[in-house]
Amino acid sequence: MKRFIRRLVYLAAPVLCVLFVMAVMVEHFTPSKLTMACPENEVLGGSFPLSLQYDSRNTVSASLDSSAGKSRLKARMMIFGFFPVKSVDVEITPRKNVIVSGKPFGIRIYTEGLVVSSTSAVRTKSGGECPAEKAGIEKGDILLRANDTRLRTNEQLQYIVGSCDGAVTLDVKREGRVFRTSITPVYDADEGLLKLGLHIRDSIAGLGTLTFTDPEDGSFFGLGHGICDTESGCLMPMLEGDVVNAEITSVSKSICGTPGSLIGHFSGSEAIGTLTANTSHGVYGRLSNLPENQTTTPVAFRHEIVRGPAVMLTTIDGDEPREYNVEVEEVSYNDNSDNKNVIIHITDEYLLKKTGGIVQGMSGSPVLQTGRLIAAVTHVFVNDPTRGYCAAISD
Repeated sequence: MKRFIRRLVYLAAPVLCVLFVMAVMVEHFTPSKLTMACPENEVLGGSFPLSLQYDSRNTVSASLDSSAGKSRLKARMMIFGFFPVKSVDVEITPRKNVIVSGKPFGIRIYTEGLVVSSTSAVRTKSGGECPAEKAGIEKGDILLRANDTRLRTNEQLQYIVGSCDGAVTLDVKREGRVFRTSITPVYDADEGLLKLGLHIRDSIAGLGTLTFTDPEDGSFFGLGHGICDTESGCLMPMLEGDVVNAEITSVSKSICGTPGSLIGHFSGSEAIGTLTANTSHGVYGRLSNLPENQTTTPVAFRHEIVRGPAVMLTTIDGDEPREYNVEVEEVSYNDNSDNKNVIIHITDEYLLKKTGGIVQGMSGSPVLQTGRLIAAVTHVFVNDPTRGYCAAISD
């Protein structure tokens, strides 16, 4: 009997160790909150042998089928259906259907105030001097007002500085806090003009890729990351903006260490929509007219994304997107980062031949798996342009 018990312990110990290790991994790598269209048994695409067991006090009622309603349940995540690991909040919500794009579009942003790209010394008769630095102004600051006049353009500030008699009072925004400072311009010895030693930006324009449009109201999402000032790296504070049609004319290929880019132009000056937000994970707006004869595609929830084959929809010539084969290599189910929670590997030979992999301008390209929109391209791996980060569309 003792020998039997001893053998049983020897057999049970490894099993318990395996369960313990799996429990630790599940706790660390799986989310504590899930969103799904209906209660499901299997979660996380089979990455772990997991299932959900719902609290008996939270029953699934008919209201879950309502297109407008949301319900929340409490569930336990189980290994092999019997070993509890962690408690999970489950939000039951209607699945979203969108018009997937992949088309290039032009973006024009006009800033809230003037963005300080950099500061530099002004060459005066007595040497170099930087009034901006003396006044405590830094790269990335936003100039809101000069002498109580609201600033909209660079020319506006130049006029105020050129016509001032003495110091200029500036209202400056930095990391959400507004402060006031006084700055005294100096004469540039070369140009004979009063200057502050500031390089500023009042607008920005560029190309990106449209990810999807909501068929219900024409709202759209694109780009996959925020539009930033090229010098300061700061997110451009948007006052207003619009989007226009664009066309890709050529491609600068990516090579190891040097990302390439899509090269194109605006194919018209007339706006096709307005921008409503420039955020760290992409731009939002509303199109004036919905695309014609477009079918909708369901959006996958984060837990439905799995490692394996997928397709990326992007445009490398003209204005019509094509599908290219990719492989989903990593999915961070418990990663709260806005735009780096999925990693893809370009496997399409034609795309690799034409672009070398992911290039600048592809940001926002939708990625689909099993007929569902799962993510949007956001960043290229500089040292391996065949790979890149994506942002999961749904939490």
